[in-house]
Amino acid sequence: MNRKLIAILLSLVAAVTGVFFAASVQAKPQHGIAMYGDPALPPDFVSLPYVNPDAPKGGRIVFGELGGFDSFNPYIIKGRAPWGIRVHVYESLMARNWDEPFSLYGLLAESVEVGPNREWVEFTLRPEAKFSDGSPVTVEDVIWSFETLAKKGVPRYRNAWNKVEKAEQTGPRSVRFTFNTVDRELPLILGLRPVLKKDSWKDRDFAESGLQLPIGSGPYVVGDYEANRYITFRRNPDYWGKDLPINRGKNNFDEIRYDYFRDASVLFQAFKAGDISVYREFNPQKWEDQYNFPAVKRGDIVKSIIPHGRPSGMRGFVFNIRRALFSDWRVRDALIHAFNFEFINQVINKGRAVRATSYFSNSELGMRPGPARGKVRALLEPFRDSLLPGALEGYELPKSKGDVRNRRNLRIARKELEAAGWKVGSDGVLRNAKGEPFHFEIMLRSAANEAIANLYADALKRLGISVTLKTVDRAQHKARRDNYDFDMMFNIWSLSLSPGNEQYLYWGSKGVTEKGTRNYMGMNSKAADALIGKILSARSHDDFVAATRALDRVLTTGRYVIPVWYHNVSRLAHRKELHYPKKLPVYGDWLGFLPDVWWWQE
Repeated sequence: MNRKLIAILLSLVAAVTGVFFAASVQAKPQHGIAMYGDPALPPDFVSLPYVNPDAPKGGRIVFGELGGFDSFNPYIIKGRAPWGIRVHVYESLMARNWDEPFSLYGLLAESVEVGPNREWVEFTLRPEAKFSDGSPVTVEDVIWSFETLAKKGVPRYRNAWNKVEKAEQTGPRSVRFTFNTVDRELPLILGLRPVLKKDSWKDRDFAESGLQLPIGSGPYVVGDYEANRYITFRRNPDYWGKDLPINRGKNNFDEIRYDYFRDASVLFQAFKAGDISVYREFNPQKWEDQYNFPAVKRGDIVKSIIPHGRPSGMRGFVFNIRRALFSDWRVRDALIHAFNFEFINQVINKGRAVRATSYFSNSELGMRPGPARGKVRALLEPFRDSLLPGALEGYELPKSKGDVRNRRNLRIARKELEAAGWKVGSDGVLRNAKGEPFHFEIMLRSAANEAIANLYADALKRLGISVTLKTVDRAQHKARRDNYDFDMMFNIWSLSLSPGNEQYLYWGSKGVTEKGTRNYMGMNSKAADALIGKILSARSHDDFVAATRALDRVLTTGRYVIPVWYHNVSRLAHRKELHYPKKLPVYGDWLGFLPDVWWWQE
């Protein structure tokens, strides 16, 4: 055998050995998992970076909620369950570090292991993990929970489970899920699935709502309650996971109570009277003008500003482009120009609110000013012919001088409407070639949004457009929204630093006809579908950011929503005895913050 052939064979052996070695390195139990790269915290971390590990235990916190509840099962369509059930009573295999975009660390599971290409994930349960009744959390509980949630839970659980080819017990405390499709987010999605006690459901139908006390593995158990009025959660002194590093400095209150109100003004008065411990204020003008009551002046109530680095999301009036009236992007662009944000912001917020410039603004995931460049442009180029103006060249929302007339933008709006076939007749009414007037309805659910809509409707009159404002109750709003039975409505999409499979639910083309998605605008974009796929298949953080920025451009330049403002801080008024750590998570006042890391101290 000549030297050249020997060298080739040796190199092949080395390459194959390297592949198997790399696979063996990757496929081993880890303390955590990240969407890209490695988790930020080491295996021996002591506590999360945004907690006070020495926070005292004790005290009580009372929240005020609007609405009511008639069920203790938050995972099904039927009934209304208190939010606190899922966050205080039930746990998942892994838990978030809210100071990272998307990393998970072991909770019920002591370790996680994935295949070389994340074609499977295996979790190993902690031997000490127990439900509140003292029974151990088992692999059987895990598999039953995931299967039951997929079959009888809300639809979002089914979507991920359809990608699971096989679920099997691989050891006394280990379970493996093998996937039938490539989706790097799936191991993390399953890691966050709630784990329920199988035996507690043996005599009842999971899909039927009811008020049977839940048995979970979390730090709290349900205490006193009265349906639609209040519910309390008592800290479990025998909670199995109280000494875990992931829990150190958390779950500090002895009791957490939620009182329910039907009217927001009554709730605020209850806070002022001292019946509620903390109040989130979403109106910056009210924050400045109405928090001068006696308890604030005495110092019994503290006003705290909590900044954050999460995406703005999108809040505004969404066009239903399934309606022929809004199918032309020029019409939508005209109506965006007619929305005098600067004037409305001054009237409603005294100019204090910040406008969302895109869906992922306020974060590194948001589209950048000017033309698309580099990886972002390369991702968009294959769809050049279907993209709307601005996606490649650059796009900004129109701005006004802040006066009520908004003349420049209304002139632009008139030209675009004319180009789309709409002209003002001698009667001052905007009509199309068939003589049909330009008229639509805005569906609303709250008086706060009605004030914005009224100012907008007044501006549209100058274009010859008539608008009907329709305020509906919560049930009717949900039914019409889920069936896309509206012309325009006010909506909020909250987005995270770790967009993933839920983006198909928000913007995927299936939502054009499939009921119950959050694609309320009815967008049908091959570019958006492809870019969501790029987000899910990205192997590096840079590729992930580029794909999200590209998606942000498609969404924003699609002119599907008239953006209003977002909150780049949280405004929390609270009793002086309530404290939170000085180090804040990047998500700010979000999941995992209040009441999780707060404490009571005289």
